[in-house]
Amino acid sequence: MQPSQFTSTSFGTVEREPGKKWAFYYFRPARIPRDLELATRTVQLLSSADAAVGQLEGLAQLVHDPELLVGPYLRREAVASSRIEGTQASLSDLLQAEAGESEKRSEDVAEVERYLAATRHGYEAIRTLPISQRLLKEIHALLLEGVRGEEKLPGELRRSPVWIGATHDNPDTAIFVPPLPDEIPDALADWETFVNTPGDLPTLIRCGLMHYQFETIHPFLDGNGRIGRLLINLMLAEEGRLSRPLLYVSGYFESHRSEYYFRLQKVREEGQIQEWLQFFLQGVKEQALDATIRSKRLVQIRERYLAEALATRSSLPVLANFLFTNPFVTAKSVERRSGLSNQGARNLITNAVKRGWLTEVTGLSKGGPTYWVAHEVFEVIDAPMAYSSETRGSRAAVFDQTTRR
Repeated sequence: MQPSQFTSTSFGTVEREPGKKWAFYYFRPARIPRDLELATRTVQLLSSADAAVGQLEGLAQLVHDPELLVGPYLRREAVASSRIEGTQASLSDLLQAEAGESEKRSEDVAEVERYLAATRHGYEAIRTLPISQRLLKEIHALLLEGVRGEEKLPGELRRSPVWIGATHDNPDTAIFVPPLPDEIPDALADWETFVNTPGDLPTLIRCGLMHYQFETIHPFLDGNGRIGRLLINLMLAEEGRLSRPLLYVSGYFESHRSEYYFRLQKVREEGQIQEWLQFFLQGVKEQALDATIRSKRLVQIRERYLAEALATRSSLPVLANFLFTNPFVTAKSVERRSGLSNQGARNLITNAVKRGWLTEVTGLSKGGPTYWVAHEVFEVIDAPMAYSSETRGSRAAVFDQTTRR
């Protein structure tokens, strides 16, 4: 890490490991600010992001059974957040693996499933626990259980230095070296106090500061990015801004990955907190609007399916509902979810195929089960975000060059 790059001390200082003349430099984060004057552009984005989140929460309250929307969004968030860290699993990979039930998971799919397990535990835990070091450790242990990284102290704070950069980097050449292990407890204590003391700052601003500080502390050997992004939704839920996990902000971070890392680093180096908050708020706004549009489309399709199903004397309404938690099905998964016999489940699938709800998908796995997919549902869930690819491409090129120092 090059001390000359760090020209501001607003959010931390560059230190050298004490007592060792030739030790490496590292970054010691300052306390999270409890008061912050917001730039005009930040205030404007805060207003639009707040409105978008409010619209999404309002829709969740109006939908008869909003839990049917939660599954798709949790999975999108899990896939996007994991892909940022290099996990190569698509949404269809995850959904097919879940529908196949007994099918052997790839390592990448297993990692995404651990993210889902950690997320669900987090939402259950905050009913009775604050967002705390205890909760962080529980979530982290679940995230790394039985997958790559399980040897990296699941559920425990790191006891050795780490650095951020290419695989061949060392502390001297890395872009960023987080605080030393002995400094993590105090830094996390301040972080925990900040998260659980609302104060005068708006919730979304606090979420942006919370995420920045967590990534800067980097308390674990592995999984810090995924935990830090998961915490955004947990904090919104705990503060009553979004009762259900319908915001998959990792989708925005994945689409703007280079700028995401660049903005975090520029806070450390130059104190550019307004620019980071503006990037964060833009992502929240974009993803909340995107989630609202998808939710409305899914509700429309579901109501049409249910109206059609209720006109029959069959178990079609059951199938119509669980296609929205996972649009991929097998005869076995329909049998289990509907309580029908295997033949009854196959008859139900045949009925849905005739109605155009389901299409058989072949060749997913040699010797594995036959899958069917509700294409109309899946296409809404899996459609790309409405960002300008041209703008994203040009911005990514700039930030890629900037971060390759």
